[in-house]
Amino acid sequence: QVQVVESGGGLVQPGGSLRLSCAASGRMFSNYNMGWYRQAPGKQRELVARITSGGSTNYEDSVKGRFTISRDNAKNAVYLQMNSLKPEDTAVYYCKALWNLEVYWGQGTQVTVQV
Repeated sequence: QVQVVESGGGLVQPGGSLRLSCAASGRMFSNYNMGWYRQAPGKQRELVARITSGGSTNYEDSVKGRFTISRDNAKNAVYLQMNSLKPEDTAVYYCKALWNLEVYWGQGTQVTVQV
């Protein structure tokens, strides 16, 4: 069983920045494919960014150039650096770990972008 815990959410003004962190348990973390998803009220959960075990990344179109996903295998951690935040980025952000055909989700962290 893999435990996934997010942190770093909060309230920020438009144009501001936040860095989300995700800690995942397990000795095989370097083999996990990791992703950040978000869910706004009344909307479906959507992929924001993901990073493979090999370090390849891809992003949802609306966050390209603003968000950066990275990982630190020594710390069993994945990060999402979010810059130039917009009100439409407001959502609960979830971290997902995919390993050995199993999917593990964190509990989510709220990000609110407003004046």
